[in-house]
Amino acid sequence: MANEITINLPSLIHRIGGEKTKQAKAIAVQYDCELKRVRRSRHWVLVGNALRVQAFVAGLQALGDEGFRYLVSKVSTTLLAHADKLESLDAKLHRLIIQNPGVTLAELMQLTECTLVEARLARFNADL
Repeated sequence: MANEITINLPSLIHRIGGEKTKQAKAIAVQYDCELKRVRRSRHWVLVGNALRVQAFVAGLQALGDEGFRYLVSKVSTTLLAHADKLESLDAKLHRLIIQNPGVTLAELMQLTECTLVEARLARFNADL
């Protein structure tokens, strides 16, 4: 899926501890993300839909636990590079049409990987 991202978390247990890692793994499951070890190494990865990963980070921040500070900062920093995946297709189409009113349907389809029908509908809604 296009919105699926992988965030590398080197030496996670050494940075936040084993118990915090277990808690984070359980919390990640609640947000349909997967926090797992990379094979048999000390490195971990967080895999999930970009919007769900963002919700996972918000959930960790809501706990207010300082033990998750490294995890929150690392994931938040990586999410900045995936900002294009954090908005819905409708919002992305609307933003592109507003930014460049002369954009063609073919350009919209290429930029967002949407269908012709979705591009036409977005153009129609933006004109209203």
